This record gives sequence, structure tokens and C-alpha cells, in this order.
Amino acid sequence: MESKIEVLSTVKIQHSPDFYKVVDALNRTLKEKDLMFGLALDQEDKNKAIFTIYRT
Repeated sequence: MESKIEVLSTVKIQHSPDFYKVVDALNRTLKEKDLMFGLALDQEDKNKAIFTIYRT
């Protein structure tokens, strides 16, 4: 079975050490809605993070 992941939205935000907690809460709460959330440090600016919303 093939799993397709679609990027719905990506936004660059100011990095915050606790923002991963928001991403974790969103993933736990909305996984039944086929949504997944990601957070990564921006490779070009370590003070920024990239927040992405996916449909699974």
C-alpha cells in the first residue's frame, strides 16, 4: 500500500525552544483527521524554524 503525503502549508517562524510542544499536541490531537505537523530549523538562519502542515 502506497502512502502519499501532501504538503498543505509551510511557514517560516521565529525559533522558540518550546514550539515543538505545540507541534506534538497538534500531531496527537489531529492524527485522526489525516493531518501531520512538522518543525525543522532553517538551514540558512538558525534563529528561524520551518513549520509544515501535511495531509497523510
